[in-house]
Amino acid sequence: MSDDKSRAATSSVLTKFPQKQVQEMKEAFTMIDQNRDGFIDMNDLKEMYSSLGSTPQDQQLTEMLKEAPGPLNFTMFLSIFSEKLSGTDPENTILNSFKMFDEPGKGFIEEDYLKDLLENMGDNFTKDELKQTWKQVPMVEAKVNYPEFVKLLKGREEEVA
Repeated sequence: MSDDKSRAATSSVLTKFPQKQVQEMKEAFTMIDQNRDGFIDMNDLKEMYSSLGSTPQDQQLTEMLKEAPGPLNFTMFLSIFSEKLSGTDPENTILNSFKMFDEPGKGFIEEDYLKDLLENMGDNFTKDELKQTWKQVPMVEAKVNYPEFVKLLKGREEEVA
């Protein structure tokens, strides 16, 4: 089962880029993966930067590697690039933002409350933007199921039940 999820995640990431771009990213990944073990680690980054005439601090390299939630293989490399290129925050950042407004911590926010927040706080949504957004929002008894909504926002709608 986890192999199926892994394959689905891989194919999902691969479909976000044109084939030519995937090939270019594979070449970049291979250049960075100095020891050719299929993963980018601290030593790979040090060697790559050294070949470019730079010597960043270990802390800087550690922070770079922390952007990946697990070992930095090619699929993870593509996922990180996908997030960077799409301009959206990582999934858990968006989820934590919603959690701030879910005092009971049950994964739901009252529809009227969330609409009010979106219309009156930060970058206010127009009525039309709100209407368009609400077409996609997973609802349960006038409450927004925000964990499922975040999956939808991040392109994981195939997992939404």
